[in-house]
Amino acid sequence: MATIWFVLAAGMIAAYVVLDGYDLGAGIVHLFVAKDRRERTLVLRTITPFWDGNEVWLIAAGGVLVLAFPRLYATAFSGFYLPLMLVLWLLLGRALSIELRHQLHHPMWDALHDRVFAVTSALLVFAFGVALGNVVRGVPIDADGRFFLPLWGDGERLGVLDGYTVLVGVAALAAVAMHGATWVAFRVEGDVQARARRFARRAAWAVVATSAAVTLATLAIQPHVATRLAAQPWILACAALAVAGLVGVHLFLWRGQDGRAFLASAGYLVGMLTSAVFGLYPYVLPATTGEARALTVANACSGDVAMRTALFWWVPGIALAIAYQVFAYRHLRGKLRADDADAHSTYCRSPPLPAARPA
Repeated sequence: MATIWFVLAAGMIAAYVVLDGYDLGAGIVHLFVAKDRRERTLVLRTITPFWDGNEVWLIAAGGVLVLAFPRLYATAFSGFYLPLMLVLWLLLGRALSIELRHQLHHPMWDALHDRVFAVTSALLVFAFGVALGNVVRGVPIDADGRFFLPLWGDGERLGVLDGYTVLVGVAALAAVAMHGATWVAFRVEGDVQARARRFARRAAWAVVATSAAVTLATLAIQPHVATRLAAQPWILACAALAVAGLVGVHLFLWRGQDGRAFLASAGYLVGMLTSAVFGLYPYVLPATTGEARALTVANACSGDVAMRTALFWWVPGIALAIAYQVFAYRHLRGKLRADDADAHSTYCRSPPLPAARPA
């Protein structure tokens, strides 16, 4: 039963990475692909109906960790207290930048909100990447099942930020920027679409480089992954999905097939994340202080009765979340254009944009 919940938690985290990843990516790229207020509003409209619903998957994944792996939740959240507080502030700043842009209408406020949206989106992605790097590398869990990591290592002890975790954070930033750019290219037309395609192509090449670097570094820093791959070669199918997705991004962008490029980007993200998750199994939080102190699926889980009972609640709850998102994406499908008068009532609450003056 613990393994079932491990797989379910991995699936929910993957869903969050794909869904909230594109609107985080849109925030990262929107200052590069949109040149004025009208175009930036257009990019924002591509995520406005969806971004808060996408974040439900983060809350749900956290709830699953509390339910199924309470020891992991308690250990990780206390050890990563400072980084988690930074993440909460970044989430708050990003939400305010999106919502207040619809309430305060002035060029100065628009510029501030646009930059806060971009910076918080980028820092959130980097922080999530660093968190994944810490989990893969392992943390110094003591005999009491606790650990503390300073923000910076001092050479003698680990820190939240070191060469490996920063590398994973940069790789996450490149991947999510690519994902967001493919989403924007898929959802809009005109000059913004063309710029988003160009940005996605460049980001895709950065993803090739960072993915190779992270893979080699992971095999060197976490020997369990190589052992696991040798014992369970089916995990290579996850890596193959990531490679196929990345190839697909390059191919479909070259052909101008933006929707397929976005799906290929999603496949890459799922493949990379599941490769890491299943490569670590049965560990949920490796320990650099010895295997005996590591948290595993077996020693971090709840009781069997609790997990079986929770499964009956999880199924209808997740079905409702999926049904809502299917309805939202079907109802709001289609391209957005800056001069589309109907876009005002459907995609954002800001006043209609003034007509462009002839040159």
